Amino acid sequence: MDYRIEMKEEAAQPVLAVRFRSSVEELPDQLGRIYGNIASYIQKAGSTTPVVPYAAYFNLDMKDLDVEAGFTVTEAAPGEGEIYAGEIAAGKQVSCTHQGPYTASEKAYNEMSEWLKKNKYIPTGTAYEFYLNSPEEVPESELLTKIMFPLK
Repeated sequence: MDYRIEMKEEAAQPVLAVRFRSSVEELPDQLGRIYGNIASYIQKAGSTTPVVPYAAYFNLDMKDLDVEAGFTVTEAAPGEGEIYAGEIAAGKQVSCTHQGPYTASEKAYNEMSEWLKKNKYIPTGTAYEFYLNSPEEVPESELLTKIMFPLK
């Protein structure tokens, strides 16, 4: 699959999130639990609306991933317990959309990395994945994941 890589200047995006550490094997269960907790909190609080679930990866150590998982939201809202209010910073971002299983997104990451080198852009080191649909809604082959790297 060839990826259409785009660079855009984006506004800051408010989020409700949880930061945690996990092995790659435990990640699906952790994400499921966290998304469920945040969705319940948003429904209970009623002050904002979830837009899209995401995960931010601050490292690539598959045995000890440093992850922030949450939802982008329509407006800032307070957190509660392990859920905190934050934002995805404004600025230049490079992104592409991967279609297919989550586990098959490595090619997208590689193509984006090559594009960054070729065009002499430096990423911040954090990788975001925005989950545009769900395995509960579509077959694995139709999953859409927007992968985004903020730039320095």
